[in-house]
Amino acid sequence: MATDTLTDEALLRLAVRVGRALRARGLRVATAESCTGGWIAKVLTDIPGSSDFFEEGLVTYANLAKQRRLAVGARLLAGSGAVSEQAVRAMATGVLRGSAASCAVAVSGIAGPGGAVPGKPVGTVWICWARRSASGLHTSVELHRFRGDRDTVRRRTVRRALQGLLAP
Repeated sequence: MATDTLTDEALLRLAVRVGRALRARGLRVATAESCTGGWIAKVLTDIPGSSDFFEEGLVTYANLAKQRRLAVGARLLAGSGAVSEQAVRAMATGVLRGSAASCAVAVSGIAGPGGAVPGKPVGTVWICWARRSASGLHTSVELHRFRGDRDTVRRRTVRRALQGLLAP
């Protein structure tokens, strides 16, 4: 994986592609972010005219914020943890249900250098994309084990989250 694909400029170029694709499909996106701290929303809104495709972004770093803003269940968080498939799926569907967006991306992970727990080392990141359609709400979830320092893990998360928004 080339490091030049993780630069601010490369992430902005990717975000521009995402913005064009969302515009072309008439979609609006919402984000629910934990480990990236709003970076996905930031790179998307760095684009002039992003109001055409960007609806809103929530940074729900703390579990209580995930519960209050995204309706992620306390039992879910206590059982599976915030860095889990169940939590990130609930985050994505929560932000989508609470907004006028047609699609969403949610991320939760352990960027480091601390925070690792058994089975969830630093670099563990869950990403979920959600989309409304005539047949209901559809989600897609991925687990990643990104290598690198905190900044690299976060950049790789932003890049993959954006790439997933390009999927048809």
